[in-house]
Amino acid sequence: HPRSGHSPGTLAAARDPMAPPSSPPSAAAPARSSSRKRSASAKAAAPEEATVTKRPRKGTTSGKKKPAGKKKQQKATKAPREKKAKAEERPAPEDEVCAEEPDEEELALGEEDESSASGEQEGQAAAKRRVAQPSKKARNVAAGDKEPEFLGEPVPADEARAKWPQRYQRGAPKRPEDEEDMKARVHYRSAMVDGVVYALGDDVYVMAGENEADYIGRITEFFEGVDKTSYFTCRWYFRPEDTVISRAKFVNDHTHDPKRVFLSEEKNDNPLDCIISKVKIIHVDPNMDPAAKAKLVARTDLYYDMSYTVAYSTFANIPSDTTENSGISTDADSENGAPVKTASLLDLYSGCGGMSTGLCLGSALAGLKLETKWAVDLNSFACKSLKYNHPKTEVRNEKAEDFLALLKEWAILCDKYVHSNDSDVAEPVEEEEDDEPLGKDEFVVEKLLEICYGGTGRKNGIHFKVQWKGYGPEEDTWEPIENLSDCPLKIKEFVQEGYRRNILPQPGQVDVICGGPPCQGISGFNRFRNRDNPLEDEKNQQMVTYMDIVSYLQPKFVLMENVVDILKFADGYLGRYALSRLVSLNYQARLGMMVAGCYGLPQFRMRVFLWGALPTMVCSVSLSLFLLQICCLVE
Repeated sequence: HPRSGHSPGTLAAARDPMAPPSSPPSAAAPARSSSRKRSASAKAAAPEEATVTKRPRKGTTSGKKKPAGKKKQQKATKAPREKKAKAEERPAPEDEVCAEEPDEEELALGEEDESSASGEQEGQAAAKRRVAQPSKKARNVAAGDKEPEFLGEPVPADEARAKWPQRYQRGAPKRPEDEEDMKARVHYRSAMVDGVVYALGDDVYVMAGENEADYIGRITEFFEGVDKTSYFTCRWYFRPEDTVISRAKFVNDHTHDPKRVFLSEEKNDNPLDCIISKVKIIHVDPNMDPAAKAKLVARTDLYYDMSYTVAYSTFANIPSDTTENSGISTDADSENGAPVKTASLLDLYSGCGGMSTGLCLGSALAGLKLETKWAVDLNSFACKSLKYNHPKTEVRNEKAEDFLALLKEWAILCDKYVHSNDSDVAEPVEEEEDDEPLGKDEFVVEKLLEICYGGTGRKNGIHFKVQWKGYGPEEDTWEPIENLSDCPLKIKEFVQEGYRRNILPQPGQVDVICGGPPCQGISGFNRFRNRDNPLEDEKNQQMVTYMDIVSYLQPKFVLMENVVDILKFADGYLGRYALSRLVSLNYQARLGMMVAGCYGLPQFRMRVFLWGALPTMVCSVSLSLFLLQICCLVE
């Protein structure tokens, strides 16, 4: 994620609508002073102002003192959850050119309302972060049950201070906005809640709010606070619906395993009696064989194979001691003999090839030989320009959805004419000579030149561009495969030759897919945008097509670029959809924005980038940012 010129917190708060909500301001905005005079005397106005300033704020807490007597169950506090962060829709500001300035009484009332609302928001934010409020739903506790308690001897003071130094440091936070860690008197290694013994490292269900699914966490601390209250600290797991990917209703073209959760670094302290029960959660290698994985998952409650970072909507492998081979081939450098990695690239919605060119230039400087093997775009003039500058690239002038359909049909043809036992790939096939005279309306196929799926003025299906015997190139025509049923050897020859030349990619053959699918349905110039379900708009279907191609080809890396409206429009509906598709395909994913001005261009142009990488890939953040920098400069 880009950090150049901005701190992570600033970028997330200012430009990323999918980042966690920041804390509310501590004071109301300053109000303008009025030059209008009122008949009320200064003596009458003074008591009124005093009354306003002394009015108690709403939402303030009265401390952590607990009522004596009957025990009340507590509701756990979890790090800000994505599904709770709803964007507020504010009406457009009215024109204030001719508006009257507010008088002193109106200013005082406005300050009172703003101060009260701010105090209420501060109280709510504090409750979410630190304070466990009494729960409205009570658990059935038997009369003989004991209060939650710690077990065994306390952790020795020296060991506790070494493991959790922040708990024993006395002092104010470094910055006013920093949240100070709760201080501890003593730490423990185990506790008993409702007759069940819990130890450090146990995975547990934690009591959530009313009408909410119980939180899931891993116990990392047991301690008694300086207020002599028993606490535990949880490192949270996130269900798919708890993350940024499930804030909206998506199309039913993908699902998430209900047993899958994501381990995060988010932690919170909560009262000990918030623990509900244990849960069995195991770590599964994301590269495990599907059959073995299914057997392993069937014997557990939940499993996790990736981590989730709230701040930048990142799903990534959990670091391990072993590293996997990238699977990218290497060549020998002609100058010094050093190995140079080579990778193939498919550029979707390529235009003239600016994005792929930038990636290739950047990767070359980073020691990776990235070659644009295939490119697809609907604009014929852009395709001609790209082919002129990249003569070795297979450039296809067609719709992306037709390209996907062609890939699937091409796989069938390759299975029939290349991979079958009776096929001969090494030797081209020649048709027997036929000296019989032709009829008036009969033509002889000299050679098949190209292949496509559908197209302008043609029905859906495979079509071949035919070179007719005895006729020049101007007489070449596109013919459906059904009309060539008498020429199976010509079709076989074309498929075998195309397979050798790799004219079309097949699953597993593409290392990188890049592209920026057009989403005209979310443009600010479009006055008829579908806010409820943007993917029902045909103008936004290219986002689905792009992800369908990724799903079919399974490249090692994915890079999608788009305008910032995919994060702003309809609460980031399209951005969430793209991220959700990648995660459902078991890709590591990271979403962020970049500003062109941070990379040498004299303009403030922002773009959204979505990175994806298979679990077997290790993608360096510095390398990713470097490649994107080159990409921004070229575009």
